[in-house]
Amino acid sequence: MSSTTITRFIIAVGLAVLIQAPAFSASPDPAASSITSLYGSLLDTMKQAKQLGLKGRFQKLSPVLAKTYDLASMSRIAVGSSWSTLTPQQQAGITNAFTRMTIATYASRFDGFSGEQFQILETIDRPNGDKIVKTQIVKSDGGTVPLNYLMRKSGSDWKVVDVYLDGTISELANRRAEFGAILKSGGPDALVSSLTKQGDKLLTGS
Repeated sequence: MSSTTITRFIIAVGLAVLIQAPAFSASPDPAASSITSLYGSLLDTMKQAKQLGLKGRFQKLSPVLAKTYDLASMSRIAVGSSWSTLTPQQQAGITNAFTRMTIATYASRFDGFSGEQFQILETIDRPNGDKIVKTQIVKSDGGTVPLNYLMRKSGSDWKVVDVYLDGTISELANRRAEFGAILKSGGPDALVSSLTKQGDKLLTGS
């Protein structure tokens, strides 16, 4: 998730989430509805986490994350300006490895449910046509963690293209720094290798 794909922050603290329907609109914004659907699927997966096992969670979450996240665009943005210098095969290799690693992150970390709540607060339209879906996680002790999603229209769907941890820290900015360092030292093959190894590690539970 980052990914997380949801994000490394949520993954690190091990939060599970409970969907609440947005209270701000009888007809939710389609971008907010996309996030609500994502978390509905995550909740169902978490409730079945032990029965599904790691590989089962990976298989169950793969189509969900592919539908909600624009992982191809996220890969391109994370690579940055050097993306246009890569061959189509190199671009595809990075996208595939990033996608697999993101899904593996979700499958590895969303391994149970403990009753926290996920609340959609509002959707903000941006001048360029994007939307920000503002949310928060309510922990069992009542504390809250802001988590905002940058959404972009892709065909008829709204998809996530970035996640802001604590409401302001860009997940893709962190990825861009990581990807840039690897590309500078080893090129696109090294980046694919690094992402593949990260995915392998997650999928073996190590």
